[in-house]
Amino acid sequence: MLRIWKATINSRNGLAFAFRSEQAVREEIFALILSLPVAWFVAATATRAVELVCAVAFVLVVELLNTAIEKLADRLTMDHDKQIGRVKDMGSAAVGVALLMAGAFWIIAVIERLGFL
Repeated sequence: MLRIWKATINSRNGLAFAFRSEQAVREEIFALILSLPVAWFVAATATRAVELVCAVAFVLVVELLNTAIEKLADRLTMDHDKQIGRVKDMGSAAVGVALLMAGAFWIIAVIERLGFL
């Protein structure tokens, strides 16, 4: 139980640091909180509502990983390094793909709710 407690504290600390230091994390946490009630109005079923919230949570997960990559890369060197730039770009691309996926889920749910699917 002690290991689980320490892991929980580490996770809370990481989320708090990311929240304080990254505007994108703050925006995605806001989107996640907003998605909780909105998903129940948009979704045709409870399962779909959970899927919609999970899609937004997935974007936050990818953003946290991207933030970790960027912080580590900046710790290695603040000089412009082409390889590190590519790594950061790939992390950013991962966030972009996650956003597109979440957007697609929400659009499909709205279309489904309107009765077109």
